[in-house]
Amino acid sequence: MVELVILGLLAAGPAHGYELRLRIPEITGHGRPVADGTLYPAIKRLTAAGLLSRQARPGRVAAPRQVLTLTSAGQVELTRRLALVDVADDPTWLTALAFLTVLPDPAELLRRRLEVLEARALPAATDPYQQCRLEVLAAGRAAELAWLRARVA
Repeated sequence: MVELVILGLLAAGPAHGYELRLRIPEITGHGRPVADGTLYPAIKRLTAAGLLSRQARPGRVAAPRQVLTLTSAGQVELTRRLALVDVADDPTWLTALAFLTVLPDPAELLRRRLEVLEARALPAATDPYQQCRLEVLAAGRAAELAWLRARVA
């Protein structure tokens, strides 16, 4: 998933690894930055595959920064990954949703997600804390359903 987020963030413009490290939690919804041991190997893989390019630029105070840019192959790969996203997996879907603007026509993906949500039933709970959790999930689901229906209709 981190590779998809890197590609998606770089579709908006060049950035260096530290910037990505700070921005990834905004997309994934996690409370802390992605670990360097996850981020930098992913950047290395994407660069080796020709999906990113690196360019050294002077740092403001420290050593030069390696600025990453999405290549045209990276743009194609981002589009491919988004088109194949698992719309039934909520964390994956919510991450991909942040980048659907790069798709020429995301309507089919939105329709698939709508079908998944309409077919999914929330479980019942008797525990008050589980009930609260389910109420929060139901509210989010209702908001997403309304949003999807407005765009797919």
